[in-house]
Amino acid sequence: MKGVILAGGTGSRLSPLTDVTNKHLLPVYDEPMLYKVIHTMVESGITEIQIVLGGNSVGDIVRLIGSGKDFGEDVKISYVYQDRAGGIAEALSLNEHFVDGDKVAVILGDNIFEKDFKKYVDAFRNDYTHECYLFLKEVQDPERFGVAEVEDGKVVDIEEKPDEPKSNYAVTGLYFYNGNVFDIIKQVIDEIGYSDRGELEITDVNNMYINRGTVKPVFVDGFWSDAGKFDTLLKCANFIKDKSE
Repeated sequence: MKGVILAGGTGSRLSPLTDVTNKHLLPVYDEPMLYKVIHTMVESGITEIQIVLGGNSVGDIVRLIGSGKDFGEDVKISYVYQDRAGGIAEALSLNEHFVDGDKVAVILGDNIFEKDFKKYVDAFRNDYTHECYLFLKEVQDPERFGVAEVEDGKVVDIEEKPDEPKSNYAVTGLYFYNGNVFDIIKQVIDEIGYSDRGELEITDVNNMYINRGTVKPVFVDGFWSDAGKFDTLLKCANFIKDKSE
């Protein structure tokens, strides 16, 4: 199973911190943000990882992370560049040759999780029923996220940043997909296209899988937050600090 970390984007919500650097290089207490995400991947048993880069300071990220050897002798990290901010699904589409038909774990580079997902990686490798695992977390502000409507233990719909959420289940920035995800992305391009904000939406990809009846929801235990805003960056840093004491 391959791993993809999406670390492009401009990080405009963290300006001026990100005016001269990539947000994924910002510290989350004791390490760069991107280190935390790589640790989540490696501790989950995924050692072949490709990072999608974009925006500022790409060279700094490559110099810092290198081949990945500092994260384990079996870890191999490669890179691909996203020319523009075209959305999560577009960024994922750049990894088709890297994934090469394998299953893939995709994580947003600003998502901080308390626990690893090794048991779900092991389960998904041997799961021939579900094509997609969506990792959900109950939150107090679901309108900030893609919101999953869950009925009888199944995800029946996802709505992106709704004004009136149908549940408190946020779709976190962690997704497991079969190798056919790239065909699904092409289907989204053909049938739906880019959203009004000029992005290829991962919500449309996930809803395609929901319509196929092949999505399994996973309810995240422990801490989870994005670190893409000042308050959530601080929230993540404080959590790591408190946990380390």
